[in-house]
Amino acid sequence: MATKTQGRLTGSQKAAIMLMHMGKERAAKVLRAMSEAEVSEVMTEIAQLDTVDSTTVSEVLSEFRDHVVAREYVASGGFELAREYLEESLGEEKAAEILDNLGASIIKAPFEFLRRTDPRQILTYLQDEHPQTIALVIAHMRPDDAAMVVSALSEQMMREVARRLANMDRTAPEVVAQVEAILEPKLSSVIRQNDLSSVGGVQALVDILNRSDRATERLILEGLESNDAELADEVRSRMFVFEDITSLDDRSVQLVLRQVDSKELAVALKGVRADVRDKIMNNMSERAGANLLEEIDLLGAVRLKTVEEAQGAVVRVIRALEEAGQIVVSRTSDEFVV
Repeated sequence: MATKTQGRLTGSQKAAIMLMHMGKERAAKVLRAMSEAEVSEVMTEIAQLDTVDSTTVSEVLSEFRDHVVAREYVASGGFELAREYLEESLGEEKAAEILDNLGASIIKAPFEFLRRTDPRQILTYLQDEHPQTIALVIAHMRPDDAAMVVSALSEQMMREVARRLANMDRTAPEVVAQVEAILEPKLSSVIRQNDLSSVGGVQALVDILNRSDRATERLILEGLESNDAELADEVRSRMFVFEDITSLDDRSVQLVLRQVDSKELAVALKGVRADVRDKIMNNMSERAGANLLEEIDLLGAVRLKTVEEAQGAVVRVIRALEEAGQIVVSRTSDEFVV
């Protein structure tokens, strides 16, 4: 292939340039996800590549980045919101070009309208629906919004919805369409899709529980335990609850303690197991530990809800540190290589 400029490149030629500039390991992962025909076509282009000027390479990479950004906007906020963001950052002409190039590959997410609807309004229309219907809808919601809806359900409904959500895998388009048809007159939306919708599952439930208050978390896990102990164990293995602080290494516990208010920590430790309290005390100075014990004693009787709220605040700190990469939270489902 002679020296190429970006304007003359075909899609397969652009793909060839991308693969050549992402490293062998990453390129191999991409190729494994392609069909045999696509691999053959792209590899033919790679074999024919001679020289590609740096400007063309830069333009191809920029185009790829713009397409990725466009897809992320569509996935997080819908087609129209994606258009608004792209126009603001790239201008109307460039935004239109990117979205046109994506064309039919952009499929609006099921229940996209839920992202712009107040969770309390969704709850109003969902609370009397069948548990399977509720599970399907909240599986398509943001975890924070879904947690709000779940925690407002009755105890029995909460547990049933959680069980169905955890067991959900793939839902046929016609089922999704039927549920959307029910909500359409109430919340206004028409979603189109052409493939199975992969939603729900254990991780969806874990994401919701991680954002729920401790009381909701406990009720759901107890309900799962009574109906499906194996499923409950799998959910717990992916979660981190307050008592799991004993599994953290000392350095991680010390990092957590630096970000937790002492008064809130005292409330969180009210009535906990001895090993949990010892894990905290062993990572404090002797004086700080003595002060904490004194503060716990001075609390007297504390409402269970108050204790759970304080424990939830500590867990949120732990999860935030984990997401920031400052600590490592070990879960039973984790695999390690030594």
